[in-house]
Amino acid sequence: MSLIVQKFGGTSVADTDKIKAAARKAVRAHQNGHQVVMVVSAMGKNTDMLVGMAHEVCEKPKAREMDMLLSTGEQVSVALMAMAIHSLGFKAVSLTGGQIGIKTDSTHTKARIESISTERMKRLLDDGNIVIAAGFQGIDDGLNITTLGRGGSDTTAVALAAVLQADACEIYTDVDGVFTTDPRVLPEARKTHQVRYDEMLELASLGAGVMHSRSIEFAKKFDVPIHVRSSLSDSPGSLIWDQSEAPDRPVTGAAVTRDEARISLINIPDKPGVSYELFSNIANAHVTVDMIVQNAALDGNANISFTVPKDELPVTLDAVKETLDGFGQGTITSCDNVSKISVVGTGMAQQTGVANMMFESLVEANINMEMITTSEIKISALISRDDMLNALRAVHDRFDLHSKPTTVKTLDLDHFTHQRSADALEVVARLQGVGMEALFIDDINLDESQASVAVFGVPNRQGIAALIFDRIAAAGIFVDMIVQSYPIEQEAVIGFTVPKSDLDRAIEVTEAVAMELGCQKVTSRRDIDKLSVSGIGLRSHTGVAIGMFKALSNAGINIQIMNTSEVRVNVIVDGEDGGRALKCLRAAFAEAIH
Repeated sequence: MSLIVQKFGGTSVADTDKIKAAARKAVRAHQNGHQVVMVVSAMGKNTDMLVGMAHEVCEKPKAREMDMLLSTGEQVSVALMAMAIHSLGFKAVSLTGGQIGIKTDSTHTKARIESISTERMKRLLDDGNIVIAAGFQGIDDGLNITTLGRGGSDTTAVALAAVLQADACEIYTDVDGVFTTDPRVLPEARKTHQVRYDEMLELASLGAGVMHSRSIEFAKKFDVPIHVRSSLSDSPGSLIWDQSEAPDRPVTGAAVTRDEARISLINIPDKPGVSYELFSNIANAHVTVDMIVQNAALDGNANISFTVPKDELPVTLDAVKETLDGFGQGTITSCDNVSKISVVGTGMAQQTGVANMMFESLVEANINMEMITTSEIKISALISRDDMLNALRAVHDRFDLHSKPTTVKTLDLDHFTHQRSADALEVVARLQGVGMEALFIDDINLDESQASVAVFGVPNRQGIAALIFDRIAAAGIFVDMIVQSYPIEQEAVIGFTVPKSDLDRAIEVTEAVAMELGCQKVTSRRDIDKLSVSGIGLRSHTGVAIGMFKALSNAGINIQIMNTSEVRVNVIVDGEDGGRALKCLRAAFAEAIH
């Protein structure tokens, strides 16, 4: 008999009528011959109400007591859901996270799942029950109730689907599926039929509200397809798995991250250990860094810019100032009125000119880019917050995301089945013993085929990056990494990498356009190596980039250029250091490599 996990979010169980509607969906699946596990969130604004009450009685509530309090929201929902199913004449049992056997670490309010027992759930299912699991919660070794933090119910659902070897994991929400961008912001956004795990990871991290990135990490790690569908209708929704809707399209979706703050460190030492010291101090302040841009250095000095959530700017500045005092040189600038516009798609890795298309769309919308960073499947630019909606519409239109692709892979989602690989099942069994959310490194790779070009003294005005990369694309040169630093004294640095075989042509094209634009100078490096750490959990495990920086610092290896994404961290080092750097990184992440 097949098994389905169905998750219903807070808006889908916001009142008793919606609870009854969700119960009917579960009963319908049960009548169709499936065993059903439901994962249920707290009702509507229940969690917000509980948080408000906590702060009314205590200015700084203890994390343990907050978990004890907030876990009650899901317990109310699962009990009511069981009653609703009973009223329809079917058997159901509600269980808390602890009663299921969801074992977590002891990090209250943001615990990680270590293991999940399946015995009780399987026994209840075999007895004909619909099992209703409280999302968002577990229990630690001391029998303390823990909660999983943001996206906790999604994470619970996918984790249960993994350990139960479910045939489907259905996420019911208040939208019809996964869209090319937030349909509440752009009405022309289009529902996608299917999207790859990596694409969804990037979109979720950028603020696409349908799914939390942590649950997508689970899905990718354990090969669990996720069917996102509306709790308000029977439309087929969208499938998140290992295939794309239209592989020939370079871009799958676009997103804007609204409330960002930018910090720039100017004229800091260009030597090993600088990045490690800076970002480890920021991590110690419990701040998550997003967009990191370090470009080519000049005259022994480097500039590093990065973004953090707007509300974490003050504490980040304190950590950065302390670091700068240790350097003995450098200055800091910051701004809290910026947003990040991004496009995502696995298809861009095989096509030239994708970045240029995005840059041109922003130029045409009269929007200036303050920073640029790219990865293999994502291009991001930092812009003024005032321009974010115009920027989102501009890139969405430019990549024709509102229209259906001419060639689309379609699936009958209501009858979709997926045979999980033996490797995925082995990973489930192995990580049940060491922690299901453990860092999972797929590969640490050394690429010796790249060369770098840097343009210094780039005027801070619209259209410069678009013009440079238009000329590069016209020459048929494939560009890999692109970074544009924040402009200092109205001048920026744009750096990029190209295949070594194309370096001479790239220099020729870049020097011509640099002279035309009045840039300061063009430099190049043929003898560089690119190192990439790719895997699952690179963002939720905030120490990955720091671990890279530490390993390279300890080996006396300097980082020339860097960029980061949800699934990969890339650094450029001197060519003579590449082999040694690869050994250092493999040693540093030996326990996480699979």
